[in-house]
Amino acid sequence: MIALLKKYKEVLLYLVFGGLTTLVNILVYFVCDSWLHWGTVLSTIIAWVLSVIFAFVTNKQFVFESKQTDGKTLLYEVSSFFGCRAFSGVLDLLIMWLTVDIFHWHSLLMKVLSNIVVIILNYVFSKLIIFRKKTA
Repeated sequence: MIALLKKYKEVLLYLVFGGLTTLVNILVYFVCDSWLHWGTVLSTIIAWVLSVIFAFVTNKQFVFESKQTDGKTLLYEVSSFFGCRAFSGVLDLLIMWLTVDIFHWHSLLMKVLSNIVVIILNYVFSKLIIFRKKTA
């Protein structure tokens, strides 16, 4: 069992922190949309900003264990992370706008389903582009 945990540590940690990031995203969206009545688009943008900041810190530190702190590497990680997350954030925004504002489907359900798509894309981006291990 320990060997399996070690083998899949990165994926398991991504699922845990990805789940927490998704929770941050959904809760912030819910508060902004349902309690503050800021609308689908603004609520989605605010939720995205806060969840991406949370995700960067947890992904860098705990999931992909990037220990690089030099300015060049940190700049690359931050810019590529936010760039890739901007792509998936726009996708999230489009999904929410189309399904909630145009089709009038259930807002919270669509937010959860949209986050499933986004979390898969973000793992691929993080693994293959942002925090890829350097080969010697």
